[in-house]
Amino acid sequence: MVLSKTVSQSDVSVHSTFASRYVKHSLPRFKMGENSIPKEAAYQIINDELMLDGNPRLNLASFVTTWMEPECDKLVMASINKNYVDMDEYPVTTELQNRCVNIIAHLFNAPLEEEETAVGVGTVGSSEAIMLAGLAFKRKWQNKMKALGKPYDKPNIVTGANVQVCWEKFARYFEVELKEVKLQEGYYVMNPDKAVEMVDENTICVAAILGSTLNGEFEDVKRLNDLLVEKNKETGWDTPIHVDAASGGFIAPFLYPELEWDFRLPLVKSINVSGHKYGLVYAGIGWVVWRTKDDLPDELIFHINYLGTDQPTFTLNFSKGHSLFSHLSLSKISDFGSIFFNPKFRVLNFLKLFGSELEYIRDFPISRSNFKFRKF
Repeated sequence: MVLSKTVSQSDVSVHSTFASRYVKHSLPRFKMGENSIPKEAAYQIINDELMLDGNPRLNLASFVTTWMEPECDKLVMASINKNYVDMDEYPVTTELQNRCVNIIAHLFNAPLEEEETAVGVGTVGSSEAIMLAGLAFKRKWQNKMKALGKPYDKPNIVTGANVQVCWEKFARYFEVELKEVKLQEGYYVMNPDKAVEMVDENTICVAAILGSTLNGEFEDVKRLNDLLVEKNKETGWDTPIHVDAASGGFIAPFLYPELEWDFRLPLVKSINVSGHKYGLVYAGIGWVVWRTKDDLPDELIFHINYLGTDQPTFTLNFSKGHSLFSHLSLSKISDFGSIFFNPKFRVLNFLKLFGSELEYIRDFPISRSNFKFRKF
């Protein structure tokens, strides 16, 4: 005897999503529907709409990583339900994030003692990192001006006109005048000489870009530092430097280790970097690290205890995803940088792929000093 089973009304969508009554009528786009639909039908509708998106693997325009190893994907999915901000509940995740900060600080030559812990924080990306760094500079400048009995209501920041829009956001959101060094014909990054000329007593910092969004060029941070050292001596000011290394932070240490742009320069007080650019991880991760604890004012750090013990925090948002995949990629950069995860490997293969069509890239200037791409 043949056994048969009648499909019940409750699971009809599982077997015939496209033929079910749930896809016969259009769903409202901007209002909650009057009736619910099964999860299978909702998934199918949303999944079909997403098919109209571009293919991330073919997207070369947004400066972010679009592929990671399967092991990284597994770590992401295994920890996607963790809220990293609850440090008591997820102490290992917190430890991994701390390792990331220390790895980056050492990579950028922070002046740390053998057992000293680096000062930094993980962020959603370089935009949040720049906001935090800018706030630290503004507060330090305000505290200094208050102590001197001088006005502290008109801070400014000096950048090149080639900066990413997040710098304009910082200036507008936090009421800081943005003084931009105009670009010149044949010189498409900030001119350090002109930048230092624009510095005054109200300048909270000069922002240098290590990897311009316009052309990838590195600004001459070393010359900027030397010129500012002289100006600070002449004026008695202590104008510092922030390096926006969103694009170049994971390139320069490997390809150009002799280039001085980081904490080896005394006036560089903070650096931001994006993990989702050349840190080889998916979008949504970045960091900002400070030279020393003194460069991050204590009053900007909040201490919360309603999730358990005292937990210091300095971020623009509260809840935050995990950072396991970031630590995995950083470990690979550290351990196997000379093989596959070294950006030089990727540059070499890029040049091999396009050959003579991009011959000129090998001599493209990185800064206005004598520093250029090496001959491959």
